[in-house]
Amino acid sequence: MYPIELVKPMAAELTQLGVESLSTAESVESILDSDEGTTLLVVNSVCGCAAANARPGVAMSLGEGKRPDKMYTVFAGVDKAATEKAREYLHPYPPSSPSIALFKDGRLVHFIERHHIEGRPADAIASNLKMAYERFC
Repeated sequence: MYPIELVKPMAAELTQLGVESLSTAESVESILDSDEGTTLLVVNSVCGCAAANARPGVAMSLGEGKRPDKMYTVFAGVDKAATEKAREYLHPYPPSSPSIALFKDGRLVHFIERHHIEGRPADAIASNLKMAYERFC
């Protein structure tokens, strides 16, 4: 588990965009059991690919055009119970952080795993997400 002081600025990169942080298993369950609209879920991380690629990619994806109805994040290594619960909704994909999921009407419809984030520029991740938004939002 990482100290909250260390991860606070990393979490703020998403929360300042309007992405709500979930810190309990119950909050994740109540959000992801919803079957209405589109929901973006970011599994945040302290790793370099989250800092250089995932979080900036999410930020760029939220510019003009369609976007998810709701946006949430859990922080791997910080919000252990929330992250474990979120990963239950990401099957059949193995645990991956960072990762980015899009749900529509309670169903996982798009997922970007860590190995699709590492080494890819943030604008490529943003383009990937924007295509998903256009299709599902």
